[in-house]
Amino acid sequence: MNVTVLQFPGTNCEFDTKYAFERLGQNVSIVWHEEEQIPANSDLVVVPGGFSYGDYLRSGAIARFSPVMKAVKAYADRGGYVLGICNGFQILLETHLLPGAMKRNENLHFISKHQYLKVENNDNHFLRKCEVGERLNIPIAHAEGNYFIEEDGLKMLYDNGQVLLTYCDKDGNPDNPNGSVDNIAGICNKEKNVFGLMPHPERAMESILGSDDGVKMLEGFLT
Repeated sequence: MNVTVLQFPGTNCEFDTKYAFERLGQNVSIVWHEEEQIPANSDLVVVPGGFSYGDYLRSGAIARFSPVMKAVKAYADRGGYVLGICNGFQILLETHLLPGAMKRNENLHFISKHQYLKVENNDNHFLRKCEVGERLNIPIAHAEGNYFIEEDGLKMLYDNGQVLLTYCDKDGNPDNPNGSVDNIAGICNKEKNVFGLMPHPERAMESILGSDDGVKMLEGFLT
């Protein structure tokens, strides 16, 4: 499997993401944001976390105009798999590859900790190796992770099975760290080939670092 990881000025998780997929035995290439094409043999494109362009406007708002994002949109429109993690999720929202928007965390502070997630839907390529209701312990690190979508859009997400992950405690009870509507931590598009989540599965690959729950998440993409 060939994984393409994008790199923007300010990205800081591209090498973590590369390491995570290489640990799973995959071929990984990093593509600079000024490139106008992604490798033709890409099986998955990952928009990683970080602070693209320093988050000087809104998180992801400047990165959406990078040349490579036109290629990513064309790739997604052809049915290619795209995964956005943290800042990558924010970029996918800004490019309208995913619905909704991000606001500042409810407490207005940067949050960095391990956080439990509940799997809400596994009828998709990403979470197919997880069980519905399963709790995953995955790190979060963000200041603008407060996901918002208006009421009609939220209903459509549920109707189409697009709500993938919600924030919870270790027992599965709602535990919302940032104020996201309905505790949402991750979603996908209607076609279920574009995925976005604020938590960092690429940082949960080894139990010695606190959790290896990210392994089964990323393994869902393996062909």
